[in-house]
Amino acid sequence: MSNVLVINSSVLREASVSRTVVQKLLAQLVFQSPKRTVVERDLGTTPVPHLTDATVAGVRGVPTTDAELQARALSDELIGELRKVDIILIGAPMYNFGLPTGLRAWFDHILRAGETFAYSAAGPKGLVEGKRAVVVVSRGGFYSEGPYKPFDFQEPYIRQLLGFIGITDVTFIRAEKIGLGPQAREEAIAGALRAVAQLALPQASEAA
Repeated sequence: MSNVLVINSSVLREASVSRTVVQKLLAQLVFQSPKRTVVERDLGTTPVPHLTDATVAGVRGVPTTDAELQARALSDELIGELRKVDIILIGAPMYNFGLPTGLRAWFDHILRAGETFAYSAAGPKGLVEGKRAVVVVSRGGFYSEGPYKPFDFQEPYIRQLLGFIGITDVTFIRAEKIGLGPQAREEAIAGALRAVAQLALPQASEAA
């Protein structure tokens, strides 16, 4: 398998730092293996609908209404995309110390009992295994260490959600302090791009 799933969630389009870094990472992957199949989901420009009382049974129950059946079909589609890849690239800017709501809605549709995780006497078990995730997180401040680390509800949450469905091989690339002025923003992007260049990714022969 040599497929890549790209999830962007920033609402800033071309001005997005996370999107810039994700696209560089994707270009690196495609350069290494041009035959890779790439599926892209832009949750910032084309968001997944949030679950409501009219649709939640499509993911967490037995769908019967048209709205519930549509939610189930979308969940099936998103889970199908996830199953068909071996690498997942996620662009996740920090909004109010957490995730963009579009990314949260995507997780709400792919975390489905019996499909991506299962409960047993030993506890929950992820069913989406053997995949690697690279998550690009962009932040206005500095949250990876120091006094503001307790305010980071972004990276630990993403790690928990991915691990819950069995994706435990997760690498985070951080672009921090982008809100501290133009120079800090450029330095953050440059640092993240250096991390991308140094990232060990499957070569073409390994992904073929």
